[in-house]
Amino acid sequence: MTEPLAPFTKSGMSTRKPIRKAVFPVAGLGTRFLPATKAIPKELLPIVDRPLIQYAVDEAREAGIEQMIFVTGRGKTAIVEHFDVAYELESTMGERGKDMAALDSSRFTPGDIITVRQQVPLGLGHAIWCARAIVGDEPFAILLPDEMMVGEPGCMAQMVDAYNDVGGNLISVLEVPHEEVSSYGVIDPGASKGPLTEVKGLVEKPPVEQAPSNKIISGRYILQPEVMRTLETQGKGAGGEIQLTDAMAKMIGSQAFHAVTFEGRRFDCGSKLGFVEATLALALEREDMGDDVRAMAQRLLAE
Repeated sequence: MTEPLAPFTKSGMSTRKPIRKAVFPVAGLGTRFLPATKAIPKELLPIVDRPLIQYAVDEAREAGIEQMIFVTGRGKTAIVEHFDVAYELESTMGERGKDMAALDSSRFTPGDIITVRQQVPLGLGHAIWCARAIVGDEPFAILLPDEMMVGEPGCMAQMVDAYNDVGGNLISVLEVPHEEVSSYGVIDPGASKGPLTEVKGLVEKPPVEQAPSNKIISGRYILQPEVMRTLETQGKGAGGEIQLTDAMAKMIGSQAFHAVTFEGRRFDCGSKLGFVEATLALALEREDMGDDVRAMAQRLLAE
């Protein structure tokens, strides 16, 4: 059975390994956004003026994560180049006295960006398994860039705080109207305390009448390295792919497993509508353009 309420204490923190590494599965083809993604990785499409992947990486950095592991595929080298030094661009901007702040967050210390290839598209679980040699024997984070999480602090920072309290495995969840649960992975909840809920089981896209809760999995994870061993021998699941959800479900009961209810907003940037929503929402909040964007939207709606 799942470990009871005892894990909600802070005992054993001195022996708990910190979360230093994050895995970003970015090998997808982005077919929903064709033809824009024919030559440009979906993860580099901008939300206002920052690529989608930049939001996820900044979220990981805010949480104290040091090493970013990109699981890529063919045609995705531009993602790594985005975080490289752009010598000619920076030199030209410097000579012209331009503000360099916009480039600062996209520059990394050598060695802090690592890429591995997912050569065959066998699912999210397989993508995570491809990073096993770099993850090693450490707990690690997973961030799905399509799931844009906006909050203060960010979603991963909230999860790392929870991990420092309880350890084990954690997933981020959001509460949605019960009639919408059949579109998502849903947790079977145990005892709760504040934003933390024990996870007794995971159900993928259940019928509304059979859903154990309205808490849906929302694209952020902190997992123990044992999940790699589980993925190594796991067969294909839904959609003929190796599913991360199946591997996590096998770990419930043998390790502490909790959900963190995220205090913030989620945008599904894997869909065109969600991408437009995120762009509009963040543009409206910008001090440098929010008022103009609001006036523009009102004018367009009045036409």
